[in-house]
Amino acid sequence: MFGIDAEKLFVLLIIGALVLGPDKLPEYAAKFGRLIRELRRMASGAQEQLRQELGPEFDDIDWKRLDPRQYDPRRIIREALLDEPADLPRSPDGNERAETGSSPRQQKVIPGQAAPFDSEAT
Repeated sequence: MFGIDAEKLFVLLIIGALVLGPDKLPEYAAKFGRLIRELRRMASGAQEQLRQELGPEFDDIDWKRLDPRQYDPRRIIREALLDEPADLPRSPDGNERAETGSSPRQQKVIPGQAAPFDSEAT
């Protein structure tokens, strides 16, 4: 909390109690309590207003999954490299992709035949 550990916070509280004195300390403690209650009320009101404006479809979103603190670039890259795209067909043995012939890159070249050439591509 603001780079202050428990010992320093305790010392600040003691100094504050000595400066304020026994007469003003209960008054300021009550004001601080009212401030905290008001901040909580404002936060819950803003949260409720946001829910009303977004509608019911945002109630079932898993917000923990979208937490940026869970971002791990190594995991994302590893999953992207290991995942196979689901829309590409695979060969029956499962080791390599099946040839579909739908793209010029996937056409087989018969030995002795010239490779396909596109004059507009060069």
